[in-house]
This record gives sequence, structure tokens and C-alpha cells, in this order.
Amino acid sequence: MAFSKDFLFGVATSSYQIEGAFNEDGRTSSIWDTFSKTKGKVLNMDNGDVACDHYHRYKEDVELIKELGVDAYRFSIAWPRIFPKEGEYNQKGMEFYKTLLKELKGKGIKAVATLYHWDLPQWIQDKGGWEKRENIEYFVEYAKKCFEELDEYIYMWITHNEPWCASFLSNALGEHAPGKRDLQAALKVAHHILLSHGMVVNLYRKLGLKKPIGITLNLSPSYPASREFKDKIAANNCDGFFNRWFLEPLFKGSYPKDMVNLYSNRVSDFSFIKEEDFNIIGARCDFLGINYYNRSLVEFDPMSILLFRGAYSEYKKTSMGWDVSPDEFIDLIQMVREKYTDLPIYITENGSAWDDNLVDGQINDTDRIEYLIEHLKAVEKMNEMGLNIKGYFYWSLLDNFEWGYGYSKRFGLVYVDFKNQMRIKKVSFYKYKEIINRRTI
Repeated sequence: MAFSKDFLFGVATSSYQIEGAFNEDGRTSSIWDTFSKTKGKVLNMDNGDVACDHYHRYKEDVELIKELGVDAYRFSIAWPRIFPKEGEYNQKGMEFYKTLLKELKGKGIKAVATLYHWDLPQWIQDKGGWEKRENIEYFVEYAKKCFEELDEYIYMWITHNEPWCASFLSNALGEHAPGKRDLQAALKVAHHILLSHGMVVNLYRKLGLKKPIGITLNLSPSYPASREFKDKIAANNCDGFFNRWFLEPLFKGSYPKDMVNLYSNRVSDFSFIKEEDFNIIGARCDFLGINYYNRSLVEFDPMSILLFRGAYSEYKKTSMGWDVSPDEFIDLIQMVREKYTDLPIYITENGSAWDDNLVDGQINDTDRIEYLIEHLKAVEKMNEMGLNIKGYFYWSLLDNFEWGYGYSKRFGLVYVDFKNQMRIKKVSFYKYKEIINRRTI
């Protein structure tokens, strides 16, 4: 079975990971600028000051996207470029995105814009960031400006990328900016991000704009390491932590009670959650974006607040240490369909990092090709099963700043030499191009 004519093939990036130009044309610091320059937070103290220098090389990068032959390009807007200070709109920052969007349009590439891919302006963090309900108004103001200025060029809007990472990974586990280890803070951040999503969707409708709008969640299906009852509890809690905490408020109007009970061991004040919030969080979207990389295999851990930890698995692993698990990809989407929503689904990220070696000017990345093919076969199969996957975005176009891992992990279809910004197309680039061109694997 081939992919249909209207199936959207894409490739994705995000602003802080590729743009660089950290202090140009009025941009001020984001929480990632601050975090990456704090000793011990990011491998080798790497940062996004230059990254892939996409801010200056966007024409070359759009040319690569055009050559790849994708239908769409997913990118994110750097909030500190648009509002570098409170109440201060920066037209120059917006102009960059307009220029980029015109370039994409001229090449016939559809633009999918993410409003928030984690680069919160530092000035908002200084006021309490996402932990403070009143700071949501800054996101609404920023979104409104983006809608007014850019909507004519945009094919689809995504409000937030991976709220789990922006809340729990960043504020409970401390691995991402702002690097807090505070469960109460993480729960507030998660709630306010979901609330801001609903507010912005409602704003978009109120403005009378018509493009599809939705949110992107990173989801990972959870499996017990054994048939023992306690490992099943571990898998249930892992599912609640990663998946249900976001799916249930979006589609069922509440948080999962079992997880609230677990969190109550550490958090006594849930007054930041108001009953009417769920009506806003559940605002009608046009699609659900899902980022999928790997499954979670877990076992019971009595010392963990959530009573689970990662378990040993025999699966082949990427250089991130993640299980290559295309069959479980299908399980995940079936679960989302059965329990949560019939909205069209876009796979807004899927990809893999490997230790790429440049040999005679070439990167023959057979592992990445195998990963890509297996996951696209899974998407093909899901559509045969009637699960309505409308598009697939490979992560990522370019090797880039991989958050806490700095420049040590490469996800790109295009190799970037960070010393001289040379771009080299990997063999996977040509393989993906061939699949898109033929619309079959």
C-alpha cells in the first residue's frame, strides 16, 4: 500500500536548536540561554549561541528542504525574538519569520509553525515563568501577534511542543531549563501550559482564522518488564506520568485520579487547578500532534515516588539509549484511538540519533535508514488499519543542539560540521527523498 496523495511528508526543527544569532536583531535571552551557560547543566557547556547558524543560512536550509522533496516543514518561533522585554514587540524578530515563510512559499513548501518549543523568554521566567497563572497572558499576547502577522503564510499551527518535557523533565527532574527539581512547580507548569494551549486555540477561533490548530504531545507506550503484579503497577504509573497526565485533561476533562493520589504524597496544594480550567484546556482542536521515539519498559521501584524505573531490554538501541520499537508505535496509536480521540493525527516528530562517521565525505547511516523505514512501515500499516495518520515529520532536518546533550547527539538527515557550518547530506537524506518521491517504501 502506498501513501495517499494528501498524506503530508515533512521534516522538523526548532528555533533554539538551529537558529543561533542569540543576541541579534533585538533578541534577548531565553531560559535555554541561561541554562546552557550554567556550569554542569549541558554537556561540554555547549549552547545555542551559533547552533546551525540557520538565522543567517535559512536560504541554504530551505534549499535542502526543497531538494528533500517534503510537502511541509515544521519549525518553531523564538518567543524572545518577538517579545524581548515585557510589553515590547520586536518587528525585526517577526521579519525573520516572514522572510523564512516567503522563502518556503516560493519553493512550494507548506509551513507548520510551533509557537512554543521551550525557549521561554528569561524575563518571564524571572517573574515566575509558567508556574504563575498570570504569566499565561504573555503567551496569549505573543500568540496573537504571531497569528496576526504570520497566519496567511501558515498551513498549520501547533501551540506547544511536548508539554511533558517543558514541565516534568524541566521542573521535576531538572534535566532541561530552568533546571528545577520541584514536583509542585512541575505540576503547576504542566497545568498552565495546558491552560495556555486552550486559551490560544479559543483566541485563534475568536480572531476568525481558519487554519488547522492543535498541540503536540510526546507519548511513549509503557510495558511491564515481567508479568508480576508490581511491574504492572509500574507500567500503569509510567503511562500516567508520560501519557495520561496530558491526554486526559485534553480529551476527558480531568487529571487521572491515580496519579493525583501518587502526587499527593509530595504535593499538598492543588488550588492552582480550577474546575472551569478543563473547559478551556479541552478547546476543540483540528488535529493531535504526536512525537514518538521509543517505548518504555519499566519495573517496580519502591524507592521512586512513582514506583517505577526503566528496566533492561534486549531491543536494539539508538545512541540515546532508546529502544527501537516500531511495533509499539502501533500499540500507542491504537490506545490513543480507543481511549481518547478520533481527531486526525500527525506524527510531528520521529527519528533517531546514531554515531555518524564521516568517511570520504559521506555518512552512510544505515541504522537511521532502517529506523526510518521501520517506522514509516508502521505508519503505512496504521493507515491500513484505519487509524487516520495524516502526516509524518522526520526529526530532524539538521544535526543540531540536542538540549542537555549539547552537540554530542546527531538526529539529522543532514550532517552539520559545527566548526565551519558545512552541511553534508547523509545517505538517509536520499532514502527519505526516494520514499517521498515514490510515496511508497
